[in-house]
Amino acid sequence: MRRPRQPEGVKPDRAVVDIGSNTVRLVVYSGSQRVPDVWFNEKVSARLGRDLSETGRIPDKAAQTALTALRRYAAILRDLDVPWVDAVATAAVRDAENGEEFLAQVRRLGLKPRLLSGEEEAHTSACGVIGAFPDAHGVVADLGGGSLELVSVEHGASHHGASLPLGTLRLSKLRAGGPTAFKREVHKAFAKAGWAAAHPGPLYMVGGTWRALATYAMRSTLHPLSDPHSLVLGVEEADKIAKRLARSHPRILAATAGLSMMRANALPDAAATLKVMLSELKPTHLVFSSWGLREGLLHQRLGRAERNLDPLIEGITQFAAPRGSSPSLAAAIAEWTAAAAGNSADGESERLRFAAIMLSKAAVRIEPNLRIRHSLDWALHKRWVGVDMAGRAQIAATLLAVCGRPLVTDDLLRLADPQALRDAIAWGLAARLYLRIGGRGPLSPAESSLTLADGELVLWLGDALKDLHSPTIEQDLQVLAEWIGARPSVVLGSAPAPLAAAS
Repeated sequence: MRRPRQPEGVKPDRAVVDIGSNTVRLVVYSGSQRVPDVWFNEKVSARLGRDLSETGRIPDKAAQTALTALRRYAAILRDLDVPWVDAVATAAVRDAENGEEFLAQVRRLGLKPRLLSGEEEAHTSACGVIGAFPDAHGVVADLGGGSLELVSVEHGASHHGASLPLGTLRLSKLRAGGPTAFKREVHKAFAKAGWAAAHPGPLYMVGGTWRALATYAMRSTLHPLSDPHSLVLGVEEADKIAKRLARSHPRILAATAGLSMMRANALPDAAATLKVMLSELKPTHLVFSSWGLREGLLHQRLGRAERNLDPLIEGITQFAAPRGSSPSLAAAIAEWTAAAAGNSADGESERLRFAAIMLSKAAVRIEPNLRIRHSLDWALHKRWVGVDMAGRAQIAATLLAVCGRPLVTDDLLRLADPQALRDAIAWGLAARLYLRIGGRGPLSPAESSLTLADGELVLWLGDALKDLHSPTIEQDLQVLAEWIGARPSVVLGSAPAPLAAAS
C-alpha cells in the first residue's frame, strides 16, 4: 500500500543513528533547524559495552541485538527518504577489539557510521548543551554506558575535552572493590582532566542516567514540573541525593521513582561517582540538560545565523504558528501592552513576555473547557529550551491571566518569586484586553492605545474602533488597572490630549 504523502513542512529531513555503549537509537527530526521537532524516536538496549572490562570485546549476542535494530532503522530511513542521516558510534565500539569488525557489518546494512574519538564525543555533547543554553559557562559532564566525557564550555564554544573510562557499564565492577578502591580509581581518572577542577561555573549534566537522577530528585520533592531539562541543584543538595541513591536498591528505585530498570540499575553507581565528582571538580551548582550528543550533531551543521537564533522564541514560534499565532501579531500585542509591563520591561522580561503572548494567542483558539489545562501543559510541561524554570512559571502565569485566572499558585511560587509572577499576570491581563477588543485580530496603532501616566491607565479607541467598546472591555480594563495599582479610564473617538499632542 502506498504511503500517504506528508503535508509540506511535515516531512522529516534529518536523522541521527546513535550507536552507544548502552543503547542503539534512531531519532528522526523535522521542523525548525534551530529547535527541531522529534518526528520518530526509538531505542534498543543492546549493551554493546557490557563486557569491555572483562573481555575487551563487543559480545556476539549484543552485536546481533544492535545489528537487528540497525537493520530496522536503515529500512525506516529508506522508507521515509530522509535526505540527511548521521550515524555515529561512541565508546564501546571505539574501545572494543572487534569494534571495526562490528562497524563493517553496520556498513553492509547501508548505513555510514562515523567512529567518534573521545574528544570528538565530548565536544559534540558540549555543542548540544550550547544549543540548549547559549550562555553556558562551565563544564559539560556527559555520562554514557562506556565513558564519561568532560569538556569546558564558554562564550558559545567548547575547549579541552577528555573521555574517562567511567561509563555506567564499567562502574559496577569498580565499586565491587569497595568504597576506598572505588574513590581511588575515580580520582585517578579525574587526574586526566585537571583543567575541569579549575574551571569556574556549573556542571552541565548530560545523559539518560543523569536525567534519571534529576527525575528522582523532582519526584521525591513533589516538584511541580515533570521535565528535568534545566533543573538546577545546589552542590549540597546534589551530594545528599547522591549519598541516598548510592545506597539504594535498583528494584526499589524502579518501583518508587517510576524509573526503567536500565536506569534504576545504573543510578546507584552513577550516584557514587557523582559524590566523587563534586569533591574533585567543585562546581558552583548542577544544571541538567536534555540536549547532548544527538542535538550537538544537528547544531554543528547550522550556519552562524541559525545558531544565533533564540531557541525559546524559535521553538515557540514553530509550535504556535500552525495554531493561529504569528510573530508579527505577537510583536504588535507586546508593543500595545507595553504600558502594563511597567518596571518589568528589561530584555529578559520582554523576551519572556513575547514568548508568552505567542502561546496565549494560540491558546485562545482552544475550546474553553480545555484552555487552562492545555495552557499550563504548554508552559510547564512541554520541553522548551532557552528558558529556566522560573521563566516557565512566568509564561504559565501569563497564560492563566489570558484565560481570566490571574492567580499566583503555590506551584508557581516554588519556581519564581512573587513579584515576577505578578508582573507576568499583568502581561496576561493586558494581552487579554487586547484580544478582547480586536476579536483576536490586529488593532491599528493609529486608532487605539493603552497608556499609563500619573497613575491612570487610559484605553483609547478612535473613531474607527469605538464601536468595539463594551462593558466586558471596561471590566477587563478595570481588572488590569487594579492589578497594577492604577485608575482605569476609557476614551472613545478623538485621542486624549497627550496623544493628540504627540501625534
